[in-house]
Amino acid sequence: MHSSDRDRLVLAAVVFSVLFSQLLLYPGIATLVDVLGADAASSPVASTTLDASMWFLVSEFAAYVVFVGIWGAISDITGRRTPFIVLSAVAGAASYAALAVVPSLGSIPFEGVLLLRVLQGAMTIGALSLTMTMLMDLEGGHGRNMGAAGIAIGLGAATGAPIGGQLTELDPVAPLLAAATLLVCVGLLVSRLEDRTPASRRTARALIEGVRQRPTLSLPYAFGFVDRMTAGFFALVGTLYFQETFNLGPGATGLLLACFFAPFALLQYPLGSLSDRIGRTIPVVVGSACYGFGILGVGIAPSVGTAAMAMVVVGILGALVSPATMALVTDLADERERGTAMAGFNVAGSLGFLGGFLIGGSVAGSYGYDLAFLVVGGLEIIIALITIPIFLRLSLETGTKSPQADQ
Repeated sequence: MHSSDRDRLVLAAVVFSVLFSQLLLYPGIATLVDVLGADAASSPVASTTLDASMWFLVSEFAAYVVFVGIWGAISDITGRRTPFIVLSAVAGAASYAALAVVPSLGSIPFEGVLLLRVLQGAMTIGALSLTMTMLMDLEGGHGRNMGAAGIAIGLGAATGAPIGGQLTELDPVAPLLAAATLLVCVGLLVSRLEDRTPASRRTARALIEGVRQRPTLSLPYAFGFVDRMTAGFFALVGTLYFQETFNLGPGATGLLLACFFAPFALLQYPLGSLSDRIGRTIPVVVGSACYGFGILGVGIAPSVGTAAMAMVVVGILGALVSPATMALVTDLADERERGTAMAGFNVAGSLGFLGGFLIGGSVAGSYGYDLAFLVVGGLEIIIALITIPIFLRLSLETGTKSPQADQ
């Protein structure tokens, strides 16, 4: 096996592990926040289970937004990636373990739990974003490399959700302990990889200026924001919607979420490779519009069976969009700015997750689930329609920058 192919597999395994550990917590989020001390009598951010769950998820992604750019900039400035991935993975494991011991202490207010969650998010985003950047550094086609990242993300989410649901039924803190163990394994795996970061270093000012001179990066960032917003929406609102509407437990909810994540994972690599051949416009624009209509379909599904089928369709469409969007970042970024460019994409994605939690949770709480599905699915459709002229003007070619990309 060629060293690049071997590293691609290992890096994909690392991305899988980080996402798997994250999704372990989602199906049992309501039970977990209760065990960690969410109490309406003592905490204003835990007045309801929905509120406590929302802020538990928001605190992690708020840390993602703040710290992902720092990890990316440090990596580009120093010309190193692996030591920072190892550091962030081990620190993230320690943070998950600290959360797991909170119930045994019994004296930490829920706000303190949220601070631990912020620390955990600040660390784990470094491992995720820089590992994706290492995939950008590999040869073999941007769509192919981002397809490997995408299939890892999807498989991690697809398997993390159902397994997390089963672990929650055994013990609410079991997903936290499993996540800590996985991140230790991540640190060990990455420590043995060759660091392929471009040799040239840049000052922080030159790095930021270089990214600023590529306004077309806002295109994949916008799609990354909306796509991740839908994922955040399903992680919180979708989970509670399925449980309340169809009377499902954590285990069954995890399986229903897997109906989305399984095709989303398994099709990322072939559809990412397809975007290398046909270009990014059709997968991103057409795929996003159809993806939005699919979300609306989930919201009107009358039964568990039809909801599951709708989730499968949405997963297929998501697999068409995701790797092409990430590959577009690599197409447009200078190789010396990849860490910062991917950090920008992950900032947009993390803000999208926050939007999914906050917008979805607020709309669902105030106006009901039907309007929440309409808002989130409608935004996905709108962004696709708005960007059609931009894609046509850029005339992005397969796997390359448009001649107009930096103008």
